[in-house]
Formats: sequence, structure tokens, C-alpha cells
Amino acid sequence: MTIALIALLAGDSVAPAATAPDFQRDVRPLLADRCFSCHGPDEAARKRGLRLDTFAGATAELKSGRRAIVPGDLAASEMARRLLTDDDRKLMPPESLHRPLQPTERDLLLRWIETGARYETHWAFVAPQRPPLPPLRDDGFSRDPLDQWVRARMAAAGLTPAPPSDRPTWLRRATFALHGLPPTPAELQAFLADEAPGAEERVLDRLFASRHYGERMAADWLDVARYADTFGYQSDWECHTWPWRDWVIQAFQRDLPWDRFLTEQLAGDLLPDADASTRIATAFNRLHRQTNEGGSIDEEFRQEAIADRVATFGTAFLGLTLECARCHDHKYDPIPTREFHRLGAFFGAIDEAGSYPYATGALPPPTLRLTDAAQSTELARLAAERATAEA
Repeated sequence: MTIALIALLAGDSVAPAATAPDFQRDVRPLLADRCFSCHGPDEAARKRGLRLDTFAGATAELKSGRRAIVPGDLAASEMARRLLTDDDRKLMPPESLHRPLQPTERDLLLRWIETGARYETHWAFVAPQRPPLPPLRDDGFSRDPLDQWVRARMAAAGLTPAPPSDRPTWLRRATFALHGLPPTPAELQAFLADEAPGAEERVLDRLFASRHYGERMAADWLDVARYADTFGYQSDWECHTWPWRDWVIQAFQRDLPWDRFLTEQLAGDLLPDADASTRIATAFNRLHRQTNEGGSIDEEFRQEAIADRVATFGTAFLGLTLECARCHDHKYDPIPTREFHRLGAFFGAIDEAGSYPYATGALPPPTLRLTDAAQSTELARLAAERATAEA
């Protein structure tokens, strides 16, 4: 038992410890596992009016007149007393939870209170700040700021950089990174024969210009967007969503700005300059699974599709998992259930059926008829001919 705990039991005041525990790494996981089920964000499940997931709630005066946490004062903190009591009726967490605190875990929470009970916003909601670069080592290794961080970490671990890779290895790595495929023998021979300055830059220009670059870069986004060539479920028939896949490939190929890349997929049909391309982009919102099983309830599967859109929006655009909030307020992130279903109302504003017809090649509406350049020209000619005839 630490000196602080002995002093607390004796009723003495305790000076703050030298270092505070890391809230995000050490304290929050303990509170979430042992405390939040009864004293967390879920108001319906909260007991005794005590909320421990926020600083304001943990330090507020309770009906008893006590405060769960008085930062820096173990003796005045009811939470500390409940962690240390020998009375099973008052001990926290309660025995009914079947997950008692280990002595080291209890000491950690007490030390956290003792050092000020500092709460921190989840790192995902803290705006990143660029830290100062570590000192540059003039050893020919660092070519850009990222290299300086790598070199500093290597030095701390007592490691030294490996020598530069040979030219065949460099070409193989660069080609795999940008194309996902190894270089061909002809490409390797051409690179080895190019001994003029700038040979590596010329290789990179060639790799970026190739259609394989767009294919390689699109692969990860297709996974995020849950892309598939079939509908899923029992019949798993083909769905004609490949134009959206090609749109993603072309977006990377033409270096479409990131904000525009996201905007067109969320609402490309609503843009002032909307065209067939931006409308194709919105198929992102309809890449969920669909069923054609007899007896399926359309509205049930329509609601499943809406929930899937909300969850995918959270993962792809916010970097957050929203699925928990479909049924209850999120345990960790500030996402209440009402916000999930407000997004659901937004993403549900699509005139979409919950299932697709039981016929090969049938597509659930809404759909978009696409044409190539020659077909578009011919359709325009026919439309003009019809207009003339009608006149």
C-alpha cells in the first residue's frame, strides 16, 4: 500500500504525487470497465445521480452533500473512500459486478485523484498540433521531416540506418507501393539503363501516370465503402455498381481534391454543376447489401440499408464507429442515439426499395441510365429529330 493510502486511512493530508497517471491509456479504460455501466453517459442506467465520465459530473455535489472526486484531496473524495472501505455494502465497484479492482488498479485511481483527477478529451477530438522536429543528424539519412522522426527513434533504440537499397530493390518497392504489382523485366532493364540524373523521378512520373496507379489507390477506398459486384444475401446476384468503382479509380487518376472526392460521393447529385459523373459518385450511398428473398419485408430491409449508410458514413468520413448509438448512447464517444437516427432521417431520404425484384438483371430503383460518348451523341441527334417532327 502506498504512503498516500496509509495517510488517507489515518486521516492525514497527502501531498500530490510527482507524476499523474495517463488518463487516456490507464484511467479511462478502468472507469469504462468498472464504473460507466452505473455512472456513465447512459442517463437511464445511471445510479445515485453520479456521472463519472465527465469532470463536471465527477466533481459535482451529490444529494448527500458529498463529492465523488475532490481533485487533489483523497480524504474529501467519496470515490476514494468507496475504493478503500471494508464494508461490502459500500465498496466500489460492487461485488455483483464480479470484476473487483486489483490493488495496482485501485492505487492507480487513487493516485489519479491525488494528482488532480485530470480528465482529457478523447484524442480523436483534439486538433492535432505539429510538434517541433527533433535535431537533424547530418548523416545523409534524413531527406524530409518524417525521416528526422524515424532517425530520432532509431537513435533512442540504439539502431543505425541500413545502407540505401540497390536500384532493383528501389524500383520493386516503388512499383509495389504505387501499382500493387512488381515491375516487369523490361521496366527493370530500362531503369538500370537510365544513368542520367533524375532517373527515379522519371520512374515515379511514369507510375503516377499509369492507370494501375488509380486501381491501386482505389482498392482501400472500395473496402471502406463496402463495394461488391453482387447484392449479397442468399441469391447474391450481380448488381451493376461497377461504374462507381471506375469513378473512384478515375478520381485518383486525375488527382481529384479530397474535399471534392468526399462531397461528390455524399451529394454529387445536388451540386450546382451536377452531371452524370457526380451522380455516379453518389452510388457510395447505395453499396449496401440487398435481398430478393421471397417473403422479405421491404421496410425492414430499407431500414437496415439506412442504418448501414449511417454506419458507413461514420467510418469513412468521421473515423468513428457509430453502430453502438443505433440502440443506446455511445459508451465512449459523444454520440447519443438521437444523433444516429437524425442522420438516419437524412440518409433515409432516398426513394429506394428494401429489396430487389427476383429476376436476373433487375435493379432496385432509383437507377441511372449511363451512355458512352457515341451513344450520347446519337441520343441527342434523335431528340433533336423528334423535336423537329413534333414541331
